[in-house]
Amino acid sequence: MPVQPYVNRLEPSEDAVIWRFLDMPKFQDLMASEELYFRRADLFDDESEGLPTDDYALAVLGLNPYDVKDQQALNNHIGFIAQNRESYYISCWHLFCRETLKMWEQYAKEGLAICSRYELLKYALDAQLDTAHLGLVQYGIKHLTGFNTLQFITTKQLKYADEGEVRAFLSIVDPLETGNRNFDENNRAHRSPLPMNPRHAWIHDCKRRRIDLRALLTGIVMSPWASEAAAEEVKHWVKIKGHPYALQPSGLAAHSGLIPTPDEFKKYCTI
Repeated sequence: MPVQPYVNRLEPSEDAVIWRFLDMPKFQDLMASEELYFRRADLFDDESEGLPTDDYALAVLGLNPYDVKDQQALNNHIGFIAQNRESYYISCWHLFCRETLKMWEQYAKEGLAICSRYELLKYALDAQLDTAHLGLVQYGIKHLTGFNTLQFITTKQLKYADEGEVRAFLSIVDPLETGNRNFDENNRAHRSPLPMNPRHAWIHDCKRRRIDLRALLTGIVMSPWASEAAAEEVKHWVKIKGHPYALQPSGLAAHSGLIPTPDEFKKYCTI
């Protein structure tokens, strides 16, 4: 099924270079299975993933933050979006401009980045039976219009803007979902689905989708902190899987004498 557009979608050029940062276990899994991994949107470390800010929701819905009934209405709207986001499964990529130690430290300290192009990822998603979407994450709230789940799923806080995320995601709706799982026994709205109203057992934490990995990847770059043993293992995977490219060291590795350790970077540095 062709990749589907969504409200206010932004896309880079078709030939834009994209990276996905992986630690070694995730890379091993990718090469062995040749499946893309998509994480359910409500399970990211940032609990606000896919949700509007209170300020935006209050303004667009015309609610008074000091009114008790309006606070309940706000909880209901946020809880509704929080339940909706369980239908979206996300694969995060990076629009490559330049290497930064910040991205390596955060997502693949001793791992690697698989490289591709936007058009190749789109082609891989086109081959899926699921409803798939692809585009740039937008940061802040200035671009938002109305109260739309797809806009919230592709929006993050300004503090994450350096990530330059390209977001691929699948929309897989539970056909028996009843809604309103954010209401308790006293009919009070909460800001997320409640344990007393569990989702169905078939709603998994992730989705995995088979792809033509050789057609998707254009290269692999090792972290500047990766060990020689890790690089040798990656070379072995590339060889046995018949990939046509050579493994590349990080462009930052040429300055290895000036690079702090991961712990030093996390403590003292921001770039």
